[in-house]
Amino acid sequence: MSVASANTNPSAASTGQARPVAQFFIPAAASLQERRPRTLKHGDTFAVFDHNGDVLFGPGSPEGLFHRDTRYLSHFYLTINRQRPMLLSSTLRDDNATLTCDLTNPDLFDDKDRLVLGHDLIHLRRSRFLWNGHCHERLTAKNYDDRPHRIRIEIAFEADFADLFEVRGTVRRKRGRHLSPVVKQDYVLLSYTGLDDRTRSTRLSFDPRPDELGSNHVSYDLDLAPHESRSLFMEIGCYEGEPKRPGGYRSFFLALRDARRALRASTSRAASIDTSNEIFNEMARRSISDLYMLMTDKSEGPYPYAGIPWFSTVFGRDALITALETLWLDPAIARGVLRHLAANQATEIDPTADAEPGKILHEVRCGEMAELGEVPFRRYYGSIDSTPLFVILAGEYLKRTGDLSSIYPLLAHLEAALTWIDEYGDRDGDGFVEYGRLTDEGLINQAWKDSRDSVFHADGTLAQGPIAIAEVQAYVYGAWQAAAEIFRQVNRPERAANLLARAEGLRRSFDAAFFDEELGTYVLALDGDKRPCRVRSSNAGHALFTGIAYPERAAQVARGLMSASFFCGWGIRTVAATEARYNPMSYHNGSIWPHDNALIASGLARYGFRADAARIFEGLFAASTYIDLRRLPELFCGLPRQRAQGPTFYPVACSPQAWAAAAPLLLLQCCLGLDFEPNALQISLNQPQLPSFLDEVVLRHMLVGAGSADVAIRRSGRRQVVVDVVCRRGDIRVLTRA
Repeated sequence: MSVASANTNPSAASTGQARPVAQFFIPAAASLQERRPRTLKHGDTFAVFDHNGDVLFGPGSPEGLFHRDTRYLSHFYLTINRQRPMLLSSTLRDDNATLTCDLTNPDLFDDKDRLVLGHDLIHLRRSRFLWNGHCHERLTAKNYDDRPHRIRIEIAFEADFADLFEVRGTVRRKRGRHLSPVVKQDYVLLSYTGLDDRTRSTRLSFDPRPDELGSNHVSYDLDLAPHESRSLFMEIGCYEGEPKRPGGYRSFFLALRDARRALRASTSRAASIDTSNEIFNEMARRSISDLYMLMTDKSEGPYPYAGIPWFSTVFGRDALITALETLWLDPAIARGVLRHLAANQATEIDPTADAEPGKILHEVRCGEMAELGEVPFRRYYGSIDSTPLFVILAGEYLKRTGDLSSIYPLLAHLEAALTWIDEYGDRDGDGFVEYGRLTDEGLINQAWKDSRDSVFHADGTLAQGPIAIAEVQAYVYGAWQAAAEIFRQVNRPERAANLLARAEGLRRSFDAAFFDEELGTYVLALDGDKRPCRVRSSNAGHALFTGIAYPERAAQVARGLMSASFFCGWGIRTVAATEARYNPMSYHNGSIWPHDNALIASGLARYGFRADAARIFEGLFAASTYIDLRRLPELFCGLPRQRAQGPTFYPVACSPQAWAAAAPLLLLQCCLGLDFEPNALQISLNQPQLPSFLDEVVLRHMLVGAGSADVAIRRSGRRQVVVDVVCRRGDIRVLTRA
């Protein structure tokens, strides 16, 4: 995530466009945990509402309707007879298709304080969804009293057209201009022309025609007989350029039909999970629903956006890790990610974008500030790990699917990525890959822990670059191994042998330079002077993930990661509690990240520590039982687990977040030892183990080649499991290896 502190582009600041502050850090002025917002997303549009379904404008508020990094609706406030309705419930469908808010009236009085309508007599139901840049809503009012009532429904609205980075806290000294509102009988058009000369418009349409419609409010006077209901339809469209013709109630139902069809079509690709634990089933359903809500259809295929509200856009690292986590479930995600990142691979040196030939994207932004260069993320390549992860994912995709036809068009891109590792990644020729921003506007830290203070020495002093971070060396090792297998399969054995030899050399060098006998683990990083950052961190677990660790080292790392200083009961902290900068409430220095834990668990399982992987799984599952919607957030605080108490939340964590949503899926695969051999049409379960909260797991529609299989794994005794093939479609074998 791009949360690290950095200065504003000097050229932008000199024109008075933005204040030079630490603007890329997400401020904690308004806690998302206090608000517990409701989120919807489709394509490049997402929305953040409160539980009533309103958008409340205020300092630090993340609420609103956003499209391509611009907030198109900043206030949307419903009242009944000028009073805010009382909340009954607020629920997202299990598949995230619609948000439903049930409300009722409070006691309503006239101007002389006489009660004219007792509470709980009028029921209001708001049903809302997003589709193709539009927010559709049906508001139904029903009178449950035994006599008629006249009520006034009013909605106040505003559109500030704030750039997402403004919403995150950046202060701009100069903005574009708001155009005069256009008010017609059944719609309002609000528009803004930015400093980038682009006009962005919000059109609010209403059906039936309102009794009163102004530039910032709409009202209906409804006469409701006993038990009568009336429905009002609203459509909020986000446009760059000329708006389309306003819709009505028919467009609501047509869009709802199309949205549900599209969702069913995308999720039908995925394997399904059913277990003996209904709470875990809820968690799994929410994880899969969140993944497909965050999915955006690009011309190259499906691509998971990173998270809501701050990261609903293309991120390279996040999508690559999400695709690795979900590869067993739906390989099409990995194919879409590989194709899109290949299509956007850097081809030239551009210091302002931290771009170099062969480098893989970090982040793309489409808002006004990115277009103007006020933030450097219009098309930004400042991540050190996306490029080797790209190669790893290509290798894992081929291993999972055997789909060489999709790999051949990627070969030139894989070669470019490998060349980048050699020519640009290893800056000083010492055999390790280092990062360092190319201009003062880029991110300071460019690994996944990208906050300003995430890389430091034992005494707490911040490391100075260029920095060789531990896990990136592991990723390069994994990339060379993956590329070697790809080249072997495309009949380039000499290239494959060379890469394998280089990987083995890197393994030796990494062990010598990074493993610290006194710490019993790998150091966090080497700084610009090649001094080791002697810090015990979760980064070492990623060395297990790719297999760069020697087995004897893996055992030491595993013991350390599962010790009390790391494992707090909910999961493994990003740094141990013994370290100088440990703070369980920080972003990267003691917090718990589900995706980090899932990758570590995968590494533990790789070296045979499947029981430890199950323990991590149990901790994160236990945390989810205390979390709204069973939805694992981006991160939570690393405070120790207390009996009969839930985890401590991080105030501005994104939720949903793609790689967090996918974490339980990878954890399940780790525990089951689930693997695929497509050329042999084979599914294998290697030393499968069920975590303590599951007695049975049934996996359906697991694709292998042109066929699929349904498999049940059941507990038998305290430690043993029994594997049963429920159904085969095609000539598929299922093997269990003890």
